[in-house]
Order: sequence, then C-alpha cells, then structure tokens
Amino acid sequence: MLKLSLEAIELVDNIARHGSFAGAAERLHKVPSTISYAVSKLEEQLGLNLFVRNGPRVSLTPAGEELLKEGRWLLAAARQLESRLRQIATGFETEVRLVHDSLIPTSAFGADIQAFEALNSGTRLRIGSETLTGTWEALREGRTDLIVAAGEGPAGGGHKAVAVGQLDFVFCVTASHPLARLGRPLARSDLLEHTAVVVGDGARSLTDRTVGLLTGQRRITVPSMQAKIECQAAGLGHGFVPRACVRVELETGVLVELAVEEPRPPETFWLAWRSDARGRAQQWWRERLNRPLLPGILPY
Repeated sequence: MLKLSLEAIELVDNIARHGSFAGAAERLHKVPSTISYAVSKLEEQLGLNLFVRNGPRVSLTPAGEELLKEGRWLLAAARQLESRLRQIATGFETEVRLVHDSLIPTSAFGADIQAFEALNSGTRLRIGSETLTGTWEALREGRTDLIVAAGEGPAGGGHKAVAVGQLDFVFCVTASHPLARLGRPLARSDLLEHTAVVVGDGARSLTDRTVGLLTGQRRITVPSMQAKIECQAAGLGHGFVPRACVRVELETGVLVELAVEEPRPPETFWLAWRSDARGRAQQWWRERLNRPLLPGILPY
C-alpha cells in the first residue's frame, strides 16, 4: 500500500508555501498541532525527514524538495482529472481562472463575480492581475483561462480575442514642472531632458513592452499605473496616463495636460481565451465580459 497520498503531498506543499505549520494550518482551516502530527506521522512512515525545524519556521530537506518537485506535477494532474470528470458530469469546470491587466482593479468586476456566484455552479473562481505583456503571457503559458489585457497578443495564435474597450492617453506633469512652462507642443528633445515615469512590464519570457519611452530616456520604473500617476503627481517625472484615470487630478490642478508633437494613440483592451477552451464556466465569463468594459469599468 502506498505511503504517500495526494493529501499528504498537498499538506507538504502548503507548509512549504507558507513557511510554517501555523501558516499551513490557517490556509487549511486546521489547528497547528494537527498539521505537526500529520507531518511527523508521514515522516515516520517514509523513514525520512521532509522538513528542517527552525523554531516556528520550517524549510524543506533535499528529500522534501524532491517530493514537491514531482509531487506538484501529480497534484496538477489530479486537479485536471477532477475538473474533467466534473465537467463531464455537470458541464462546469472545477475552477476557472481570470487574469486582468493591473490597470483595472479587481473590484471593478464585483457585479460580475456576484452574478457568477449566484449560479451556484460549484466552480471555484481564481482572479489575478498582471502588467502589460505579462497578462498575455499568463494565457499563453496556461496559467489562466481568460484575460482582459491591453495591446495586441503575442504572435503564434492559440487564442481568440474580442475588443472590449479603448483608453485615451494624455501627457501630464505638475504645474511646477519645467515642461509646463514651455508654452508650446513638446518635442522629443524636450522630453529627453527630463525623467519619465514608466510602468514595468510583468512579462517573464515574452519580450518586455515599453510604451511612450524614448531611446536613452531617464526613467523611474514603477509596478502599476496607479503608482505612475502618484509619482507624476508628486513631481517626480512625466509621461502618458489614461485620461479616465486622472480626471480628478486634472480638474483640481494636481496634474496639467500638455500638448506633444507625438501623442500616444488610444490603447485597445481585449478579452482573450485559449482556442481550445471548454466548459460552461469559461463560456459564461466569455459571454459576460464580451461588452464595452473600458473606460466605464474604471472607478475613477
């Protein structure tokens, strides 16, 4: 009889991810003593140690690392099998994953989430966010089922997409910024003399995407559009930002809009999914989000 079960692998996985028995206990809704006992029992059955105890913190032994290296593949396969079986029986997947561009707050999908939960389909919903090309990369690598992403998708196909909105961009600085005193449309040479604030691309393997950045431009790279707006409002640099996101700042004079010789064109946003997508939950989300989302979904 096998001494190692999927439940045991999942337990070890949770402990490794949270770094302690207490962290795993909270995630699994158990008491720490139960987790500690289960690990000790498993180590006794296997005849080896899976964790090094350092007070409340624990770390994997080489044997524990090897267990998870292979065990996580088994867990993923088991979840996929479970999802396929459930889909055969009910048409709904075990889980559906949605990743949206970090420009959009998750709260913007609140009404959609409530409507999905009201179905009582039993499908778990997992929502995440990525920046720029990182959103497309999540779809290409199979880390999500659907995305709401900015810009064109990567070459090579494998996905379907429909446009769900567009954002207009304006060039902004504070009223005290040197560029605001020039009194004419700004040329490339003007912009190169001052620091730009840019949003860092979240892509790991696809080519990073830079928008509105000149070669040799001094820059401050930030993790999100909201951080970019805050930096520009603090007078730390210049750059293009979505008009819908800075209406208040423009109305109150925190930021001022300047004319540029080379304006940034509008950005199209896409709802995209894998071409081989199946399941009623994914279908529900595709139909639900296939509507004009931007800029109206932004709570600014």
